[in-house]
Amino acid sequence: MPELDGSMTLTVNGVPVKVATGTTVAAAIVIAGAPARKSVTGEPRGPLCGMGTCFECRVTIKDAQHQRSCQILCTEGMEVRTS
Repeated sequence: MPELDGSMTLTVNGVPVKVATGTTVAAAIVIAGAPARKSVTGEPRGPLCGMGTCFECRVTIKDAQHQRSCQILCTEGMEVRTS
């Protein structure tokens, strides 16, 4: 992977991911190739509206559940879980 100026590393489902400053958590999940979260009926869910209205992109950040990944910027050392 090429070096990024103004980059940071976070983990997505325990896997380190390097992203540029200003990257949303939703984009970091895509970059990581992580599986989408599952709905209560088992269907895959991920970003849909990209503006925080639909809540389809919810993830757990640190221990805070139901965070809208399309609305949150990555920070150094952030821990993200999609399931």
